[in-house]
Amino acid sequence: MTEPTPTLPNDEQIQKALSNVIDPELRKDIVELGMVRSAVVHANGVVDVTVSLTTAGCPIRGHFEKAVREHVGALEGVTGVNTAFDVLSDEEKSGLQKKLGRASLPEGALAQVGRVICIASGKGGVGKSTLTANLAAALSAEGRRVGVLDADVWGYSQPRMFGLGAGRPKVNAERKILPHESHGVKVMSIGFFVDEDSAVVWRGPMLHKALTQFLEDVAWGELDDLLVDLPPGTGDVSMTLSQLLPDSQFLLVTTPQQVAQKVARRSADMAAKFNIEIAGVVENMASFVTPEGERFPIFGEGGGRLLADELDVPLLGQVPLTMPLRENSDAGIPLVYANPDDPASQAIRQIARGLIAIAPIAPLPMVDEQPPEPPAPAGMSLPMA
Repeated sequence: MTEPTPTLPNDEQIQKALSNVIDPELRKDIVELGMVRSAVVHANGVVDVTVSLTTAGCPIRGHFEKAVREHVGALEGVTGVNTAFDVLSDEEKSGLQKKLGRASLPEGALAQVGRVICIASGKGGVGKSTLTANLAAALSAEGRRVGVLDADVWGYSQPRMFGLGAGRPKVNAERKILPHESHGVKVMSIGFFVDEDSAVVWRGPMLHKALTQFLEDVAWGELDDLLVDLPPGTGDVSMTLSQLLPDSQFLLVTTPQQVAQKVARRSADMAAKFNIEIAGVVENMASFVTPEGERFPIFGEGGGRLLADELDVPLLGQVPLTMPLRENSDAGIPLVYANPDDPASQAIRQIARGLIAIAPIAPLPMVDEQPPEPPAPAGMSLPMA
């Protein structure tokens, strides 16, 4: 008795399977992006797929190869999957740019970043930058690979928070900016490119250009979490980043009093307009804790819980105000490292663990073969103008 001929998948089934392969930087599937050059099913059940990349040196080529093999190989009748790669033509790249509404296509700088978390507040003075630095340190202490982008262009403070000088970052042989690093956290800030304590007097187009450069021209490498310290309010910077990072999450920071909670609600409204997920709420300065351990709710109580309940998101933590928190921020050593037993440190570590529990990110699979050793940094500084 002859064996029945196996049923081979048709083109529609192949395309449906490939639609599960997501470009981790553009955050869309390769079918929608027009990156599937061809998909051929042979009589023996082997499927040959050719994927067109945006750049020849795409660092996540291995990610695509594994994902294509996984999803196409799961189809009935498929006995093997071969994946080949080419590069989109200039005309195809231009069409993709128009389709995505982008001035340029990314070249892989964020492709290896698992999750982007924007730290936002509706108003200034709520301790957002201090929280960002210490939360990054807490995530790093939990074994995460972490970067911080200081997007508060007018009120940049992350260089001081991490004890980094004003020296300009280097540029490597691939013309990518190398972020400074402190306590295991990669840091990028406009403060590295301007004279110390000088004012940044920029408007919309220059801000957009600088932020795009920080996201796409920085060699972030493999990160589990990239924390973005947003400026207060819902102005140009926040809107630009919301457009450039459609798959990011917002972490809203408020203080306990109702006036701060009401203003922070505006950041939530902006996130909703751009369909950005809100990961949760942090109530900062929840109380003042004296060196003797006494607690005083000098800013009132309940604002964080009210905001979290209103948005139907978790209240990830309530961080007290302590004297060491301020002292270590000025000294450039995150409190989480300097004094892990401080009440503020403990609260921030709890928030970090909550963020990990909400969305643990597995590192992206990379190419199996080892890449050649990159050239040494060229020692060039980035012209920001």
